[in-house]
Amino acid sequence: MKNTKVKWLSILTAGLLLAGCQAEDSKKETASTEVSTTKQDADSHSHESEHNHAHDEEKEKVYAGYFEDSQIQDRSLSDWEGDWQSVYPYLLDGTLDEVFAHKAQQKGDKTEEEYKAYYETGYKTDTDRIVIKGNDVTFFKNGEAYTGKYQYDGYEILTYERGNRGVRYIFKSTEPKEGVPSYIQFSDHSISPNDADHYHLYWGEDRKALLEEVTNWPTFYPSKLDGHAIAHEMMAH
Repeated sequence: MKNTKVKWLSILTAGLLLAGCQAEDSKKETASTEVSTTKQDADSHSHESEHNHAHDEEKEKVYAGYFEDSQIQDRSLSDWEGDWQSVYPYLLDGTLDEVFAHKAQQKGDKTEEEYKAYYETGYKTDTDRIVIKGNDVTFFKNGEAYTGKYQYDGYEILTYERGNRGVRYIFKSTEPKEGVPSYIQFSDHSISPNDADHYHLYWGEDRKALLEEVTNWPTFYPSKLDGHAIAHEMMAH
């Protein structure tokens, strides 16, 4: 009887030891899995961060005008759809003076006054608002609205004096109409389909002549923004 009791105690002890080892092994395996998962997560975040950084760098290069022809893609008028206002009135009333002071301080190649004179030539226009919806483009000028329909007419690549480049996306009026230009050309620092946050617009009757215009580029931002918001947007670039 005594031997049987000892035998059962031995079996029970061995069972407890085995269970304890299995539990310990399970804890180690769980800990190992957690470490492995954590490392995978860290690697994933690292790769994602590197990808985003590379994407941002590429975007900045394109914005500055440095890109390959193979990167350029066609775009539709919907990229510029919306209600847009000219920034020229904000230059005239002094709202954008902080932008010119910022540029003078950051770049140092022109004084604040010289920057203002440069942009006064660039922004100058008598069209204070543009609304784009579908294929319709409406120009607001001197209290009058002129609407025309436009179709895509390709893009042109321009090379500037300092070596960087730009892309003009061109749309042609589908029918002659009073107050509506035959051609409009968008430039917004993008070279592929993208919802514009602002743009420079050139318009007139001669497609080729417009491509030679590089000193006057009326600039438009969403009409919902006030002048100070636009100024801060400009200083962010």
